[in-house]
Amino acid sequence: MPRAPAGRILDSADADGDPLPDPAETMDLLPFDPAHAAAVAAWPLTPTEVSMWCGLREFPLSARTVAAWQHGDDVRAHLLFDREQPIGYGELWVDDEEQEIELARIIVAPDARGKGHGRTLVRELLAQALLTGHSAVFLRVHPGNDRALRCYLTTGFTPVDARLAESWNALQPVPYLWLQHDAPAP
Repeated sequence: MPRAPAGRILDSADADGDPLPDPAETMDLLPFDPAHAAAVAAWPLTPTEVSMWCGLREFPLSARTVAAWQHGDDVRAHLLFDREQPIGYGELWVDDEEQEIELARIIVAPDARGKGHGRTLVRELLAQALLTGHSAVFLRVHPGNDRALRCYLTTGFTPVDARLAESWNALQPVPYLWLQHDAPAP
């Protein structure tokens, strides 16, 4: 039986002796349902988290704000579920004219943080983005959000050219770190 640090035994079976499912098998990325807007709105725990997540100064964030994001034709919001519990939220901003996608407003529920679910969410959103046929996938990170930056870098994103980032930041409220994912050629 595998051992955790400090000698704690990790269970590989439930109380009935049945094998526990692989955590990846319990995850589903589904289209956002506005019934979950209040839960998602409560995930940022501080005004700083709200600002780094979505650029707003509203705290606490309202369910109405999260639900309103869904009204744009170019926004495709998703929830990552672990079994029946929503644990992650993210959006695809689809720009058909430029043939590109931006992953946006990515957040993991507080109780689910630090367990690799952010990487799972980003990988699943990336898979959805590539299904559009657009191979240019970008995202921006608040310059103070080191944890998110590490997550994105470990999922294959790399910084865009500094001049491109500078031009994109010209109209932004903060100098975001812009990243791109180079999709494999078909």
